[in-house]
Amino acid sequence: MIAAALWLGNGTASAQTSLGVRHRIDVIVSAEPNAPILEHLPGAKGSLSFTVRLSANSKESRFFGMLRPSFSDIVAPDTAGQPLVKQTKIWEEETCHQRRGLPKVTVTQLTASFGEGRDKVEISAINRHIGLLVPPDELNPGIKLEPASDDGGPFFAFRAQTRNSRLNVDLKIYPIDCFL
Repeated sequence: MIAAALWLGNGTASAQTSLGVRHRIDVIVSAEPNAPILEHLPGAKGSLSFTVRLSANSKESRFFGMLRPSFSDIVAPDTAGQPLVKQTKIWEEETCHQRRGLPKVTVTQLTASFGEGRDKVEISAINRHIGLLVPPDELNPGIKLEPASDDGGPFFAFRAQTRNSRLNVDLKIYPIDCFL
């Protein structure tokens, strides 16, 4: 455990303080280069939503629930490499706690609608469940990406990808140092 002294104005240490952590989760939604939406509907307007099951438990903080971010008025990019949804914060812990690992995150479903009239495309992808038929557009969660760093700091990333519609939901988990 890392400890730091809390210094008073007169140069003496008042107490030992432990370094803890809190987490922030950001999302980026993109399409693979061979995604049907890029091939058939570039520039189409639409909306997108998904569900994330989140478990972030420690002695100091307990959270379990479903996050349901939704985005409207998004535009399908003309080319691959441009995100459908730019990086957006979807959750952040308020309480500093002991380091006990990363929150557990799973994207469980994704729905989207792009275009209008006869050119409208509806996307509905869910996880595979034991005892049920494989969904028409299966959502593969938990694809681990390489840890990296950006303007927000170092992060761990996980991807959920739809099999047929070829959309990616990238969750970035940022550990933020704090004092307990």
